[in-house]
Amino acid sequence: MRHLWKVLLLLVLILALFGYFRYYWVFGTGAKSGELNFVVHKGYIFKTYEGKMIQTGIRSQGGSFQSLEFLFSVEDPVVAQQLMENSGNQFNLHYKEYKGALPWRGMSVYVVDSIISMEEVNR
Repeated sequence: MRHLWKVLLLLVLILALFGYFRYYWVFGTGAKSGELNFVVHKGYIFKTYEGKMIQTGIRSQGGSFQSLEFLFSVEDPVVAQQLMENSGNQFNLHYKEYKGALPWRGMSVYVVDSIISMEEVNR
């Protein structure tokens, strides 16, 4: 019986470490720039801010050209509101990358945490 508790404790510890590294440990950080397409507040149970930015340049894939899309989530409502008010402008965004998405953090593994710079687009 004593060994069973040790095995259970070890399994719980392994599961906790896996969960931490998969969902809470920041795998990478960086910056992306491009034209902000949209930011929306959506979800069935957990309302999260989701956005899409079109990066400058095009890439060829299988003979057809595609734009470079950056799909991301935003945790901070203040940052999300600022992005929503300035949709269509050029942004340089700082993000954190996780190995897994959490429903209350957003649908993407990329989570924008701040705006580095914004440049208005003259249309």
